[in-house]
Amino acid sequence: MSRAILVVYVATGGALGTAARYALALFVQSRSTSTFPSATLLINVSGSILLGFLMRYGLESSSASPEVRLLLTTGFCGGYTTFSTFSYETARLLEDGEWSRGVAYVVASVAVSLIGTFVGFALARALLTAQRA
Repeated sequence: MSRAILVVYVATGGALGTAARYALALFVQSRSTSTFPSATLLINVSGSILLGFLMRYGLESSSASPEVRLLLTTGFCGGYTTFSTFSYETARLLEDGEWSRGVAYVVASVAVSLIGTFVGFALARALLTAQRA
C-alpha cells in the first residue's frame, strides 16, 4: 500500500479524533461549573485507555488490518489526544523494566513541556509588545 494512502488513513482518523475531542469537551464543559480542566483530564485518560487497548489488542490479534490500526491509533487517538501516546510509551518502558528511563521520560516530558509553554507565553508577549510599539 502506498504511503499516500496511509496518510489518508491517518488524516481520516485524526479528523474523527479531533471532532470527538471537541464534542466531548463541549459536552463536559456545558455541564461543569468548576474551573478545573475536567474535560481535558477526561479526554487524556480516556484516550490513554483507548490507545492502550488498541495497541495491545491490535498487535496481539489479527482482528484489524495494519491500515485500520493506523487509522485508529496514530489517526484517531493522535487527533483525540497526544497524551495517550505519551502514556503508552511510558507504560511500555515501565512494563519492559526500564524504570529509570520511564521516570526520566515522565519528568522530562512534563517539566520540558511546562517550560516550553512558558517560553511560548514569553514569545507571544514579546511579539504583542513589538506590535503595540
